[in-house]
Amino acid sequence: MAISASAGAGSAAAVARTLAPHAVIEENLERCTSAQQVCAELSRIFNVGVTEVALMRVEGDILNFLFPAELQAAGFVPLSSSKSVAARTASTRKVELFNNFMIVQHANVFETIKLSTLGQSNAPGANTIQKLMTAPVTDSHHNVVGVVQVCRKGLTPTDSGSDFTLNDLQNLEIASRAVGGLSFMHAV
Repeated sequence: MAISASAGAGSAAAVARTLAPHAVIEENLERCTSAQQVCAELSRIFNVGVTEVALMRVEGDILNFLFPAELQAAGFVPLSSSKSVAARTASTRKVELFNNFMIVQHANVFETIKLSTLGQSNAPGANTIQKLMTAPVTDSHHNVVGVVQVCRKGLTPTDSGSDFTLNDLQNLEIASRAVGGLSFMHAV
């Protein structure tokens, strides 16, 4: 498909996303220099709020939150945790999609933490994770260096928005590989 010389930059960007969305995702994420920038970009890609994206880094036998900041101070996730979806993602190295996350056995302690600096809702139950995608973050040697999760929150599944699709999950997998190459994902 050719783009005419009179087509604006916005048109070219739209065509690029249509023709090669994976390349655009990778390129945009590879420009990020912080966990906050990565999560802002992921929130844009998946049309979710920034409070609906989490990024964790493997540090020894735990997952430490890099984003959101409030979860950094709240604690960590042991890789051995049988109730943690993030720990399971790191250990199995599998991407997963849950459009009915409420029925999935999971540790919900982090859902109770108010993400006030990010403008999270104060309405009771509005911050309950209803839908979730999770992916291991791997480096160039295929080692798991972290986990990225994108969710939709709301009082009910309907309130939280549309279901994630298999295309969304594929895009998250592409994104997680791009994030794995970023320097801040490697513990010092």
